[in-house]
Amino acid sequence: MTEFKPLVFSGIQPTGNLHLGNYLGAIRKFVALQAENNDCIYCVVDLHALTAQLVHDDMPTQIRSITAAFLASGIDPVKSIVFNQSAVPQHAELAWIFNCVARIGWMERMTQFKDKTGGKNAEQVSLGLLAYPSLMAADILVYRATHVPVGEDQKQHLELARDIAQKFNIDFGAHIRKAGLGTDVLVGDEPVHAYFPMVEPLIGGPAPRVMSLKDGTKKMSKSDPSDLSRINLTDDADAIARKIRKAKTDPDALPLEVAGLAGRPEAGNLVGIYAALSDTTREKVLEQFGGQQFSAFKPALVDLAVSVLSPIGEEMRRLLDAPDHIDAVLRDGGARAREIAEKTMQDVRDIIGFVR
Repeated sequence: MTEFKPLVFSGIQPTGNLHLGNYLGAIRKFVALQAENNDCIYCVVDLHALTAQLVHDDMPTQIRSITAAFLASGIDPVKSIVFNQSAVPQHAELAWIFNCVARIGWMERMTQFKDKTGGKNAEQVSLGLLAYPSLMAADILVYRATHVPVGEDQKQHLELARDIAQKFNIDFGAHIRKAGLGTDVLVGDEPVHAYFPMVEPLIGGPAPRVMSLKDGTKKMSKSDPSDLSRINLTDDADAIARKIRKAKTDPDALPLEVAGLAGRPEAGNLVGIYAALSDTTREKVLEQFGGQQFSAFKPALVDLAVSVLSPIGEEMRRLLDAPDHIDAVLRDGGARAREIAEKTMQDVRDIIGFVR
């Protein structure tokens, strides 16, 4: 048995301001994976942005803002590939093929589709919203990526990408073998001659889900009407400090053990944020602060958050004031991504039997 060459892929939609949750849940992981000498491809998924809102007056600004966040956080556009999705048309080409591989029932079972349609009015939403996971699968598999850092809310979509890859490999198994393009791998205990890998999610860390600073039961969101609910990556030190000081808490002291955070969503959220920003665990945070009031804990969290996030915000603002460098990074990344994606699509066209 042989294995696919390890490759990391992930992307972020250019919709709304990036916030602390995006940084801890995604971008910080991207930087860490790059530091471990993985081959990494990071994408601004601008085609996906159309499923949430068709017309964007500020799309170029949003694309550049995500790219600036990548660069300011430490992603090296020479070591990794950084580009915007629409610059590589092979994403859309493979997505159409995957639309024909996937089943409508698979798409309708996606939790996010159900949530966004409210279980009704499905006839009023775009076809793109239903087919979103198929394009996500194409984003990953057009590079034959093996690992994707994702949040818990995207894990189901990644499982669907595995289902699509497996169905393609099985349906076209004889064609793959005849073309000499497959790799012998184990899927479970079964040997399969596969063209596409069974991608694996990378989920973890002390704060995999960062919650609202105003309501610890809700995820931190770009769309929350209250700016005090989130820390934006472009916030300056004063704004970061103000938002943490105003963050909702409860009257009790921090517990001595993690079990004591049960039923205390705001306390758990702030402890998780501190743990993630300091690259430690909730247990270690409570060893240091357990038994103390929030009046003592919040100033420490302010100092930590400002020290980590302020330099990123400053660099983002600098890059966005003169976007020529951002555009050059996207052009170079797009060219490098297209070269890889086109090789995959040439193979896929041969496997399917298209004449070229």
